[in-house]
Amino acid sequence: MKVTVIGASGFVGRHLMRALVARGDQVIAASVRSGVGGAAQACDGADAAVFLAGESIAQRWTGAAKRRMWESRVDATHALVARFAQLATPPKVYVSASAIGYYPTSESATFNESSSPGEGFLARLCVAWEAAADEATSTATRVAKVRTGLALGTDGGTFKALLAVFRLGLGGPVAGGRQWYSWIHIDDLVGIYLAAIDDVGGPLNGTAPNPVTNADFTRALAAALRRPAVLAVPAFALRAILGDGAEIATRGQRVLPERTLANGYRFRFEALAAALADLV
Repeated sequence: MKVTVIGASGFVGRHLMRALVARGDQVIAASVRSGVGGAAQACDGADAAVFLAGESIAQRWTGAAKRRMWESRVDATHALVARFAQLATPPKVYVSASAIGYYPTSESATFNESSSPGEGFLARLCVAWEAAADEATSTATRVAKVRTGLALGTDGGTFKALLAVFRLGLGGPVAGGRQWYSWIHIDDLVGIYLAAIDDVGGPLNGTAPNPVTNADFTRALAAALRRPAVLAVPAFALRAILGDGAEIATRGQRVLPERTLANGYRFRFEALAAALADLV
C-alpha cells in the first residue's frame, strides 16, 4: 500500500511509520506546518492518508493555546479534506487521530464508541475535529477516527515525562487518585491504526481493555521502576500550572475499546503490568 502520514515526526507518527515500512508499505511523510497544499498533494494517489498533526494538548490552556489546538486540528482538517476533491485520485482511506477527551469525565461511568460526547473544551475540539474528518467520506474514501487514551511509550508523549519524574522518586497520585486512566501501549495504538488503514472505518477507541485509576497506575509504575511514589500532587497545584488543561490529569474517563475489539483487533498488552514490564 501507499500510505501518506501527516504528522510523521511526532510520537505516534514515528512508530506508525516504522510499522508501515516493516510490513512493506510505501510511506510518504507529510506536514501541514507550512499549509495544507503540500500535504494534500502528497495524498494524491495514496491508498491511505493518516492525519496525526496537532498542537500539543499538554500545556497551559491559554486563549492563544486553545486557538492553536483548534486551528491545527479542526481548521487544518477542513482545509485538507477540501483539497481532496481537487485531487486526480483522492486517498481510498482517511484515518484521523482523535482523543478520548471526546467523552465526558466521570469517576463512575464507562464509555465506549457509541457514547455521547462531553461538553468541555476538549470534547468540543474532538467533536469538531471528527466532523471535519467525516467530510472526507465519499464513495471513494472511507474514514476512520482513532480516539486515543494515555499512550505509553518511552520515546514521547506524556508517559516519557512521567518516567523521568518517577525515576527520580518524585512520583505520586494526582488529585486524590480516583480518576480513571484509560491507557494503551504504543504498539497496540499503532496496531489499531494499521487496522483502520486496512479495513475498519468509523470511531475506534485507542485504549486497552483494562483501564485503571490514577492511584493504581501510580502504584504499578512505581513498582515497575522499583521507586517510591508517595509525593501526592494536589489538584490546585496542577491548575496553577496548566489552568483548564489540568483536567487531563485530574479528571478522567473509563473508556473501553468495544468497537475496536468487535472489529477483530487483539491487544498485545491488555494488562498495565505487562505493558509497563515491556517498556521499563
